Amino acid sequence: MTDQRPVPAAPAGLRERKKRRTRDALLRAALVLFTSQGYEQTTVDEITDAVDVSQRTFFRYFANKEEAAFAVQDLAESHFIAALAARPPGEGPLEAMRNAVLRTWDTIEEALSEVVPVDLYMRAYRLIESTPALLAVHLRRSTELEERVALMVARREGLDVDADPRPRVAVAAFSGVTRVTGRLWGRGEDASVAAIRRMTEEYLDQISLALAADWRGTPAPPSAAVNPPAGSAPQT
Repeated sequence: MTDQRPVPAAPAGLRERKKRRTRDALLRAALVLFTSQGYEQTTVDEITDAVDVSQRTFFRYFANKEEAAFAVQDLAESHFIAALAARPPGEGPLEAMRNAVLRTWDTIEEALSEVVPVDLYMRAYRLIESTPALLAVHLRRSTELEERVALMVARREGLDVDADPRPRVAVAAFSGVTRVTGRLWGRGEDASVAAIRRMTEEYLDQISLALAADWRGTPAPPSAAVNPPAGSAPQT
């Protein structure tokens, strides 16, 4: 007589781990394809074929290619938010953001290693900086992140962000510097974490000097000079 008893369902924890492995595999495959042959040239079919799953499975985890392209960026941004939340209350707003972003770069490999290799994330970051469609999304997302950080800064300082402009102004200055460093790093030859971390620190240290009333006769320190790669024109 055939056993008609139902097969026991897999434990919830096992199911979740399997889902996570599938999502991470799709994400890694997408980033490898995006960075090797181009974002716009890559199809969802190519991503799913690389993992040997269906399109339906892909769309179970990602709404579209764009969401896959920015999934690891979401993790990196969350890592920065956590680092900022952990800064001691005695630090001023710009000091706290500076230390948080440097801490983020110092620990980015540890934060992402279970999902993607850090070198793949850095290649994907460069892809975003060099792909107009992705860069436009990145700038929109950066504006949303700025508002989130401004609210955090206002809470740290006991301020009403809508009544006091300083949190948004400080975050705008900080974000402007990080966007400049990301752009210049993306155009340079050194694609390492150490390179963008070093450039970020050097450029953040120029904020107070850039706000000085008189720049004449006061050159910036050599370490902070802009040195774009040979043959590249300055971006405006």
